[in-house]
Amino acid sequence: MTNSAAWWRTAAIYQVYPRSFADGNGDGVGDVAGIRARLGHLKTLGIDAIWFSPWYSSPMADAGYDVADYRDIDPIFGTLAEVEALIGEAHDLGLRVIVDIVPNHCSDQHAWFRAAVAAGPGSRERARFHFRPGRGANGDLPPNDWQSNFGGSGWTRVADGEYYFHMFAPEQPDLNWANPAVVEEFDDILRFWLDRGVDGFRIDVAHGLVKADGLPDIASLEPGAGKPYEDQPGVHAIYRRWRAIADEYTAADPKRERVFVGEIVGPDPEGFARYLRSDELHSAFNFDFLFCPWEPARLRTVIDETNAAHALVGAPPTWVLANHDVTRVVTRYGRLDYTGFGFDDRRHGVPSDLELGTRRARAAALLSMALPGGVYVYQGDELGLWEVEDLDDDLRQDPIWERSGHTERGRDGCRVPLPWSGDQPPFGFSGQGDTEGWLPQPTGWKDYTAEAQDGDPASMLSLYRAALAVRPEFGDAPMAWLDSAPEVLAFRRGDLISVSNLGTEPAELPAGTIVLASGPLDDGMVPSDTTVWLRA
Repeated sequence: MTNSAAWWRTAAIYQVYPRSFADGNGDGVGDVAGIRARLGHLKTLGIDAIWFSPWYSSPMADAGYDVADYRDIDPIFGTLAEVEALIGEAHDLGLRVIVDIVPNHCSDQHAWFRAAVAAGPGSRERARFHFRPGRGANGDLPPNDWQSNFGGSGWTRVADGEYYFHMFAPEQPDLNWANPAVVEEFDDILRFWLDRGVDGFRIDVAHGLVKADGLPDIASLEPGAGKPYEDQPGVHAIYRRWRAIADEYTAADPKRERVFVGEIVGPDPEGFARYLRSDELHSAFNFDFLFCPWEPARLRTVIDETNAAHALVGAPPTWVLANHDVTRVVTRYGRLDYTGFGFDDRRHGVPSDLELGTRRARAAALLSMALPGGVYVYQGDELGLWEVEDLDDDLRQDPIWERSGHTERGRDGCRVPLPWSGDQPPFGFSGQGDTEGWLPQPTGWKDYTAEAQDGDPASMLSLYRAALAVRPEFGDAPMAWLDSAPEVLAFRRGDLISVSNLGTEPAELPAGTIVLASGPLDDGMVPSDTTVWLRA
């Protein structure tokens, strides 16, 4: 773990999706007790910080991203006291803690929204949200043409006839950030968690808080104008205000710089960089890299454009292969026709060669960890897990499934509980118990448990541990491409060289001592879909 105040610039951050990480009380749902019992796994893995997906009080209409109380923990996960203990235990192990914050929307069961529905049109309570009368002779039409990202209209009507806007599910009403009460409430929420020792926040839908004045129809805008509820200029004032709060806590304890990482989708490179100015967010997820197919020319372009965009403001890039919203990398990279990802087409059920996908996922892990900046690891990727695409439809819980009229199967397949030990489900997920997890695990995961891979030098887990141990040697050294064939991504950072062969023929190695390889070499050559690190 880096001791620098700017730890976040080169950090390896592990995402814990609490429902699926580990179950401590044996009810089949992951919880804080389970996380605390498995902190040793994360320490041994070699990461610097843990990012926790939401654990707040919630009706779970969208797996906790519909928050009913930002200052309390949902009983299915445990208690606030347990979370405070977890933060302390993580710090004792040298691990920093980043918590999810969901400022674009809350739950329809949040006290504010229940009060707004009860108070009626024109009330102070409704001004905290985006309530509008309907259009048409009887107000039967939505206020505008905005759509939900989960499918269907973005407007839902309440009993008195008004509509409210929700970028996602109807159970997730968007907050009105033009209202000072909303601004002040989140100031207090940030301080609540900073006072409990968290080291930073991952901001959900960071680009979506501010809506265009007048809530105009998308059809009325110029082509290419973008959605009027995303990436609006006013969002930057919010993050300057938040940065001042974080900097206040950092000034009081300079060895623990508090940070923000944004989930930002959509802006062009210059627009993206504006979020990362020195008085706004510290970093943001690199979705271009996450979505990019396993193709050398496109990856090289994304890497170059990422570095250039971040250089505009002196911010560190981040490199992300997977998260809780995206098809697992082993499955994506195993597809023979196209290995990229898009939210508009998850390509569910497209055949995948898992052996090929695993080989590429190993190579991609080393590639991403060698690049300058920070890196994120989604839970289970260190075990080489694949997307579970054969879930029974009646078990699916992602709201995308219902909102799409059962045409989009959603994100449940990457959220299946982790396998820890044993040779049959639930693979130690529920401790020593045999309670099946909230989603069923494939029986084929018996060879992919943490227990089965521990001590096996050829396992994905051993590769991740070795790579994360070596990765700090790259430090903050700049990146320089080396001459190579078009199918090879070879670059140097300091004394270390990374070579990734994405072609079909073996590639030559530069001069140097081999430090780590994602797979066996071929008479000193780099085989297809393999990454090698060397010391010059």
